[in-house]
Amino acid sequence: MNIQATRHWLKHSPSPVARGLFRTLKACLHMSIPAPKLIVVPLYQLTRLTQGLWENMTRTIWWTPVFKGRLHHVGKNFYLYGGMPLVSGPLSISMGDDCRVSGQTTFSGRTCSNEQPQLLIGDNIDIGWQTTIAVGRKVVIGDNVRIAGRAFLAGYPGHPINAQDRAAGMPELDSQVGDIILEPDVWLATGVSVMAGVTIGHGTIVAAGSVVTSDLPPNVVAGGIPAKVLRNLTVEEMTQ
Repeated sequence: MNIQATRHWLKHSPSPVARGLFRTLKACLHMSIPAPKLIVVPLYQLTRLTQGLWENMTRTIWWTPVFKGRLHHVGKNFYLYGGMPLVSGPLSISMGDDCRVSGQTTFSGRTCSNEQPQLLIGDNIDIGWQTTIAVGRKVVIGDNVRIAGRAFLAGYPGHPINAQDRAAGMPELDSQVGDIILEPDVWLATGVSVMAGVTIGHGTIVAAGSVVTSDLPPNVVAGGIPAKVLRNLTVEEMTQ
């Protein structure tokens, strides 16, 4: 009797032996020991303290200096947390001062370009977890930009439009590639995608889950698929 047949027999057989074994195994799977707060609360706090110390130590003496070795330029006060980003392709990355980057991010550069793709990141930038920035020729991220988790900046698609060329493993065409520019103070909320050739104007906020396929003006709130201007930011919102 194989494993699947045994599991089926234990779950569905009317045999008292099977039912008894099933109840015993289920009790073992759900078994737990007493957890008096006097003991488990300090254990939880000690565990979190130990994890925090370990994460800070590995970030300081390993992940941050190793990742800096992959950067063309990095400014002061660089803060990398949660591991080390994946970098693929012949990508040149330059970062300004006071940048904070999640280790659960991906930076890629187009491999079939005639020129080296460039990712230019300004000062005081946040790049959230599971964000992907795919650079075809150039991606520019201005000062004070905020990019929340799971954003996608798609400077190149990775495949051609023609199905036969895709099946043959051919790269995308140059016409499918475009620069992406996020002007200073832009905020991309969670899950925003920005397509090739798009410029997002100064101070603009893009709502969660939006797909930006064309340029957006400065100082607006935009959202949707494709993203459209929803309203202008008020003077109070821009100055408070």
